[in-house]
Amino acid sequence: MTALAPTLQAFFCDRLIKQRAASPNTIAAYRDTFRLLIAYTTDHTNTDPSDLDIGQLDATLIGGFLHHLETERHNSPSTRNTRLAAIRSFYKYAAHQHPEHAETIQRVLTIPQKRTDRATVSFLTRPETEALLAAPDTDTWCGRRDHTILTVMTQTGLRVTETTALTIADVQLDRPGAHINIAHGKGRKQRAVPISTAVIAVLGEWLRERNGQPDDPLFPSGRRTHLSRDSIAHLVTKHTATAAARHPSLTTKNVTPHTLRHTCAMALLQAGVDITVIALWLGHETIETTQIYMHADMGTKETALNRTTPPNTSPGRYQPDTGTLAFLKNL
Repeated sequence: MTALAPTLQAFFCDRLIKQRAASPNTIAAYRDTFRLLIAYTTDHTNTDPSDLDIGQLDATLIGGFLHHLETERHNSPSTRNTRLAAIRSFYKYAAHQHPEHAETIQRVLTIPQKRTDRATVSFLTRPETEALLAAPDTDTWCGRRDHTILTVMTQTGLRVTETTALTIADVQLDRPGAHINIAHGKGRKQRAVPISTAVIAVLGEWLRERNGQPDDPLFPSGRRTHLSRDSIAHLVTKHTATAAARHPSLTTKNVTPHTLRHTCAMALLQAGVDITVIALWLGHETIETTQIYMHADMGTKETALNRTTPPNTSPGRYQPDTGTLAFLKNL
């Protein structure tokens, strides 16, 4: 057996799991990266996976693999960069274990990340949000559950993994100070998210119907287990399609669970909540992450534009004459 297999095993078991206590999502992402990389290497070197050595996975091969991800698997540059980050992490670990491959490892570590475009944040307007919340059939158990999920996500901005992990004990409806506890947010951060009177009412009705133990999932599947991320994504897509019949503008948007998080953030921003408070609300590591909502809010930009209006002029934008006035003016 070559050095690659035991080093890769030690990287996952010792480095990621024991030393760094990486989250299951991180481990799964790294695992998928190396499954793809080893399959690619096997096909291009005609070498059995158990016979692959670190020296064979040089900068040329890794570069070809990254190109393969974009051209043949049609991955986005962001996904390509995520795969490269996993490879870099492994090579940094391997550099201490196998100094004889130092030159190969150093060349791989110099492969740059690809610059990506930052898309404008997509969010729902208030009428679109109301249409989405009204879409589930509340005469059924699944419909009432879905309505509660959509209400919580649009009003609290929870990530999809935070939503699926919620238990009954995480909901505190006592007033004042009603909130939802997030025990394991992104980056292992814990936080408490306040909830409005409307959300308290919806959650109160759901908890009375749910009638479970404190450690039971707040939003269970039909088998009474935690919903998966795919299940949440599916119900968002399904109810968006229903809501689009009432608000056709929804057909122009790619509505995902993360869109509901953006919707909450934009509602807070438009209500005048300070950007630092929004960052704490959403559990962002730095305020720079929250700045994307400032760029997406046209209302903020309109306010700034009106403040730069020259003296002795009426605020607002120029509106061209139409119809008869335009005809007479142009004679």
